[in-house]
Amino acid sequence: MGKSIITIGGGIAGIEASGILAEMGYAVSVIEKESEFGGKLKQWDHLFPNMRKATEIEEYLSKKSKTPGMTMFPNTKIISFEKNKSGFLLKSNHGVSYNSHAVIIATGFEAFRAERKEEYGYKIYDNVITSVDLEEKLKSGKVITTADGKVPKRIAVIHCVGSRDAKSGNTYCSKVCCVTGVKQAILLNELLPDTQIFCFYMDLRMHGLEHEEMYKTAQEKHNVQFIRGRLSEASENMDHSILIKAEDTLSGRPLKMNVDMVVLLVGMEPGVGTTAIGKSCNLDFNQYGFLKIPDVHLEGNLTSRKGIFVAGACSCPMSVKDTIEHARSAAFEVHRYLMDN
Repeated sequence: MGKSIITIGGGIAGIEASGILAEMGYAVSVIEKESEFGGKLKQWDHLFPNMRKATEIEEYLSKKSKTPGMTMFPNTKIISFEKNKSGFLLKSNHGVSYNSHAVIIATGFEAFRAERKEEYGYKIYDNVITSVDLEEKLKSGKVITTADGKVPKRIAVIHCVGSRDAKSGNTYCSKVCCVTGVKQAILLNELLPDTQIFCFYMDLRMHGLEHEEMYKTAQEKHNVQFIRGRLSEASENMDHSILIKAEDTLSGRPLKMNVDMVVLLVGMEPGVGTTAIGKSCNLDFNQYGFLKIPDVHLEGNLTSRKGIFVAGACSCPMSVKDTIEHARSAAFEVHRYLMDN
């Protein structure tokens, strides 16, 4: 159509939005700071609620990235950004300049760094891992074992690590953690049927169709035990098992339990790349540090600057499904904008 678009971020949202616009006839350049495209999806093994393999979505995105008119630039960072007569001029760390009539920011999110919650012992005790670590273990296909190679007899899954937590600075819900914990508990039971699995939660927020059914299935079929209470402290025993302290808020009693492994369900935070590009583009941020959208109901892909759009979790926490849908709406908004300008 004679008009070009720059997409910053080559994950789910960036590839999906760019592929749709390329199919419409636009020239789209996708800028990705990493050597590979696909973003955080490459870390995941199964996706909720239907337990499909994440590789299926990876294959879909790989095909989408080959759409004619779409050019991929790995190992590239935007270091400067300015407005010009036709749109925007962006310069990369390789000294390359890109002219664009519109810009899509799809820089995604970062997982909460669990070592900030020192009381939980992440990166202090070997048998305390995060949900991201567990997903990578599941994806490897290897048997899930403790650090010393033993099959765990008890695993505690801790919800809301870095979310709904004023001490960590994140008072919002990351939306996907609860259902991720239920999904991982089910998978652990299937792999380790003799292992007891306990989920410690504040409130189970099972957003979406089929998610509540997953929770019921986890209890009834997979014998996952749910305990309402936030973990207060984790410490290591002499045998490298983990002693956890919490409160069962339903019974109002303190609780101590020895487990062989602790899994911390880490939430979503704005990525460093999102913060950097947002400042470079002189965009507004919301109170949580994500890119601010003008109207949550009607302008979910717009930013505080005309011609710059957002797609995916750089604006708020999203599931894979939500991210794809948000990217598709971003493509529509960009097309509408370019038709009018």
